[in-house]
Amino acid sequence: MTAGPGGGEWYNRRVKLLRIDHVQLAMPVGGEGAARAWYGELLGMREEPKPAALAARGGCWFRAGDLALHLGAEADFRPARKAHPGVLVDDLDALARRLQEGGCEVRWSDEVPGVRRFHTDDPFGNRLEFIAL
Repeated sequence: MTAGPGGGEWYNRRVKLLRIDHVQLAMPVGGEGAARAWYGELLGMREEPKPAALAARGGCWFRAGDLALHLGAEADFRPARKAHPGVLVDDLDALARRLQEGGCEVRWSDEVPGVRRFHTDDPFGNRLEFIAL
């Protein structure tokens, strides 16, 4: 391994990446109500309070088990139509029904052999993928 920018032994030390702590998606300023309805009520995620220093920026944080999702408010918001989180679920069919009953489009995909999955969009147009466990 070669030395990094500026050289130094620190660059050669191995660092173990453990896991993703959270995924952040963007939403438009003022979208907290829609985020709470979709992520909180429809998906059943629990909202977590943001630290005071971050709460003033807007947005919402949600959690379901080990999955943490942060929504950050952006003035020049553009939805992520290609980039997306992939979320493992224990009952993919039940989630698809819940989303469809909630008015969401569920787009099934068989492009990855042996993997049951679908894509949908949050109320802001961000793409999400849900995958059978």
